Amino acid sequence: MRYGCAVRSSIWLTFIAVSLGACSPSQPPRWAEGGAPLALAEARWERGGGAVELRADGRVWIDGDLTFIIDRVGRIASDDYDAYAVLLPDGQLVGTDDLSLGRVGVSNASPPGAVQAWLSVAPDGNVTYYDTDGERSAGGTWRGCNGPVLRTCTLVTQLVAIASYRAARSGVGIGVGVGVGVGVGF
Repeated sequence: MRYGCAVRSSIWLTFIAVSLGACSPSQPPRWAEGGAPLALAEARWERGGGAVELRADGRVWIDGDLTFIIDRVGRIASDDYDAYAVLLPDGQLVGTDDLSLGRVGVSNASPPGAVQAWLSVAPDGNVTYYDTDGERSAGGTWRGCNGPVLRTCTLVTQLVAIASYRAARSGVGIGVGVGVGVGVGF
């Protein structure tokens, strides 16, 4: 009798483990080979909602917390190194389960499903947000985003903007991070 219970428990545990594995999100496309080349360097974005730091090793810190990691081939991973998104060579930012996260150019980005930019990062580091009616608002200033690092700073700005937008829509406080969904805490 005890043997039967152990076997049933083992079967249930196996079933649960397989079920959970089946529900985990698929990796973004081109995860293994990567996507668009990116330059990494020390950069800092001073914004109204706190500071964002890009480190030369690709780690991105928001208000002192490691939030996500970017590598030189356009992959974005959570702070636990779980696959989150890939910036493809054509500028498409694609997350797990082929979720569109918009487009990212050198100095501007558009939200998922749109073709017009909702943000830009000027060569001098000034961040500008564009409302759907064309109104502009200042979003702080990046320092250290010179030359080829500008696209990486634009990518980080896009990820933070998506997190802020989704948090505002869900009514949840903005706890920025990357992982399952549009990110851990999104």
